[in-house]
Amino acid sequence: MYTRLQNGYRPPSAIFGHADAGAFAVDSNTSMPLGPQRAPFEVMTTAQIEICPRETAVATMHALVYHGPGKPSWELHRRPVLQGPDDAIIRVTTSTICGTDLHILKGDLPAVTEGRILGHEGIGVVDEVGAAVSTFRKGDKVLISCVTACAKCDLCRKQMYSHCRNGGWILGNTIDGTQAEYVRIPYADTSLYPLPSDANEETAVMLSDILPTGFECGVLNGKVSPGDTIAIVGAGPVGLAALLTAQFYSPAAIISIDLDDNRLQVAKSFGATALINSAAGNAIERVMELTHGEGVDVAIEAVGMPATFDICQGILAAGGHLANIGVHGKPVLLHMEKLWDRNATLTTRLVDTATLPMLLKAVESGRLQPGKLVTHRFAFDDILKAYETFGDAAKHAALKVVLASRMQ
Repeated sequence: MYTRLQNGYRPPSAIFGHADAGAFAVDSNTSMPLGPQRAPFEVMTTAQIEICPRETAVATMHALVYHGPGKPSWELHRRPVLQGPDDAIIRVTTSTICGTDLHILKGDLPAVTEGRILGHEGIGVVDEVGAAVSTFRKGDKVLISCVTACAKCDLCRKQMYSHCRNGGWILGNTIDGTQAEYVRIPYADTSLYPLPSDANEETAVMLSDILPTGFECGVLNGKVSPGDTIAIVGAGPVGLAALLTAQFYSPAAIISIDLDDNRLQVAKSFGATALINSAAGNAIERVMELTHGEGVDVAIEAVGMPATFDICQGILAAGGHLANIGVHGKPVLLHMEKLWDRNATLTTRLVDTATLPMLLKAVESGRLQPGKLVTHRFAFDDILKAYETFGDAAKHAALKVVLASRMQ
């Protein structure tokens, strides 16, 4: 900042009479300074002083910013502000990384533009709310849903919140997300869920996305029923979430299929009754042996690759359900020449998080323990290491990584 006088420029300290500052005397013939003078304090009127404006300080935070494929950066970023009366600003205390975030970093989702803050899962504390927010107040602990819902449009009224005409999956996609110290949540009253102040955040953050994804897209769409034989292709975090929640309906057998023996052992500890490593390419034959040639009542695809989708098609029993969860980046071949007479159903879905209230109760009761999915923990400042670990999950035996803010 500088201060401008009518007769020229002078340091602020000279104006306020600091003895060690002094003003500079000027030779009237040359306009050159002659050196510092220790003259008496010069009284200035308000009219003689003009303060030049300076920018208002901008509040900042740290955030994981996407700068194009393979270019994430943990950096200083402008802190979000309220943009509408339904908004809330949340101070993020815990977040995590999703497989979708890895797809973004590979450049698979072109809708995500450079400069976007990633992340769509989190726990936090309400820092500020808009005038129309009635459910939450500053200081409340909340669960952030991965899906933003206005609760007013026609699709929200059908409980298809993932396709909300004013929201849906926008966090870390078309608006800034939760891998930051603060995040703006539109439609806060219907996109946040209250948590007890002593809630276990590692457990709760699993409810932001993967637990309702496994349950809604896999178990509910697959119509898992008591006594069913089900197969879950993929023992990653979402596949394991489907395994955990399928047990609400007491299936007779749960077959877990994956390439990774470590993940298969985790699946067994979570309740799988049979394990198949599909590396040899004979997963279909193994399932048919286990089911005496009948196939499975429900096949849940939790990977998103042509090979895993083919396994699901090949193991369906008559009247079976194929429930797709995986995010597919490549075309798959639907074998209608084999399925046309099987009375089979195929479902697809993007998680709506409509079941979050029920899942929260199941967690609070101890019936559901999604915290078992957490294998690695990092501070927010180490988020790039966390991405490295999660991106090479087989090497590190990683399932879910948890990110904790230094501002708890």
